[in-house]
Amino acid sequence: MKSKASQSQGLLLFHLSHIQQFALGTLKIREIVPFSNLSKIPRSHPSILGAATIRGNTIAVIDMAAAIGFKAISPDEQKDCYVIITDCQRMVIGFLVRAIDKIIECNWRDIEAPASNLGHNVFLTGVTRLDNKLVQLLDVELLMAKIFPHDPAANRAILTDVEREQLKPMRILLVDDSKVARKQLSDALDSINIPYDVTSDGHDALQIMRDAAAQQKPINILVSDIEMPGLDGYELAFEVKNNPELANAYIILHTSLSSEISVSQAKQVGANEALTKFDAHELIDAMLRGAK
Repeated sequence: MKSKASQSQGLLLFHLSHIQQFALGTLKIREIVPFSNLSKIPRSHPSILGAATIRGNTIAVIDMAAAIGFKAISPDEQKDCYVIITDCQRMVIGFLVRAIDKIIECNWRDIEAPASNLGHNVFLTGVTRLDNKLVQLLDVELLMAKIFPHDPAANRAILTDVEREQLKPMRILLVDDSKVARKQLSDALDSINIPYDVTSDGHDALQIMRDAAAQQKPINILVSDIEMPGLDGYELAFEVKNNPELANAYIILHTSLSSEISVSQAKQVGANEALTKFDAHELIDAMLRGAK
């Protein structure tokens, strides 16, 4: 049996307002730097403050507070602020925040999905508590989709008739806690007329797979995010591969993390592939490998 991947997740805690505490997974973070003077970027999104040169690289810096609807960070405040440099969805971006608190270790089982009645424009993937205070995990994918709208053409893969017939009989399950990511995945398969099931929760995904196996209609291809509240993609892959009734599923871990660590851990828990979001051509090619 493969060694079980730890569900422990490093979280960077920070403030966008003087009251509410937010968090980002540390796997998305390259470094934290003090604010420095920025160069203006013409015709950019209003939340983009400008560009910084960090270690020879030019990086767009976003006022994260303004981007999610909080009070913008004023020029007078900026000199005391910090920039979180993230590596996410094939982009290196800086997020200006009002204050950095600390890094903690958190178990994914202690992270809950946000309440469904919060609406569609809430930039959260999960919530947890620290010292009886609410900590909100930000949905970076939704935030980046608002600022850097995704090119719809990137969601369209082109299949030959033979390739389409290879995929059509496959039972495909998509799992992602991000609304943006679920839409990207769904659009990619809708555009080539390939059926699928989709869920936002790792526990639900595991139950769907168990039910399908019991009905003699097993899931053939599982596409799962890695960072998810409750049951993350690593543990979902582990549970699938260590259940003889589910183990034949071809597992593609599909993540916003641009990290070699995620690829290495994906192999350790039995995933067949690990892809960085989002490239429809790469995703469909991986599914075709799973259909052979």
